[in-house]
Amino acid sequence: MEPLERLLNLVGLLLETRWPLTFEQIREAMPEAYGGENLDSAKRKFERDKDDLRNYDIPLELRDMDAWGSEQGYVIPKDGYYLPEISFTPEEMAALFVAAQTGGQDPAAEQAVRKLLYGAEGGVLAGLAASPLASGSDTPSRTLLAAADAASRQRRVSFGYRTSEGQASERDVDAYAMVCRGGHWYLVGHDRERQDVRAFRLSRLTTEVADLGEGAAPPEGFRAADHVQAGPWTAGEPNERATVAFSPDVAWWATTGLQGARVSPPRDDGWVEASVPLVDEAALVGWLLTFGPDAEAIAPGAFRAEVVRRLQEAARGG
Repeated sequence: MEPLERLLNLVGLLLETRWPLTFEQIREAMPEAYGGENLDSAKRKFERDKDDLRNYDIPLELRDMDAWGSEQGYVIPKDGYYLPEISFTPEEMAALFVAAQTGGQDPAAEQAVRKLLYGAEGGVLAGLAASPLASGSDTPSRTLLAAADAASRQRRVSFGYRTSEGQASERDVDAYAMVCRGGHWYLVGHDRERQDVRAFRLSRLTTEVADLGEGAAPPEGFRAADHVQAGPWTAGEPNERATVAFSPDVAWWATTGLQGARVSPPRDDGWVEASVPLVDEAALVGWLLTFGPDAEAIAPGAFRAEVVRRLQEAARGG
């Protein structure tokens, strides 16, 4: 048996035992590690393994096996071996979000932040298996943090909300999770008035997030990402497609997760073109404009003209 395998088996045995084990009991339980040699050789190997475990800061302890202390055995206490659950204060979450939104594309750094914020099984912030961590330019940090805090603690919240059609209302929601799609953050939860699970784009909140107390837990089998589309222009069956291009600075995350998009290899200038289903032109124009000079509308002509018109209108202060 290889030394590393032997150490892992020893750790597993001493973690799961219900009472301390003597060397003889360990040798009996692990004959492939300590049983094939004479007793003195096996003891020397065991002593080396004990030293190795302690050098790795594994809390190997020798405890009395009865009230009289007539015999002692080895154990690894779980409370000393396993790390505690990670929890964050609002200030710590803010620092992690800042780190995630620095604009870089360091896979190791992003993976580290991803694990801290989302956990191995997804956690409160979901839908990012293949998406960047950037929150987008249209979401205030205080709104992002308040929504993330509500979802992490399953709170009932209220806020003013404006739909993509411009309709404004007050929402009463049991916060379930956060999802990132198309560079935008969404709060997913149960809308109490409408009695349905809804996704709320954070940039459309018109008020602060107000805490109303303890909320309801999500139903069994709930997956937040199932309730968020990549963009409102992808609803329905498109009759045509729009071609857009993104600069090298934003292409990686702008094109990631775009539902129905066909992304071409980078051009000679580094820009990346994508063919996107065109159903709701106004919604697609609004989304494209959030990228500023890092995005360009290419086709069809009417779509490009609308983008130019909106830019000219903004330049005039209209």
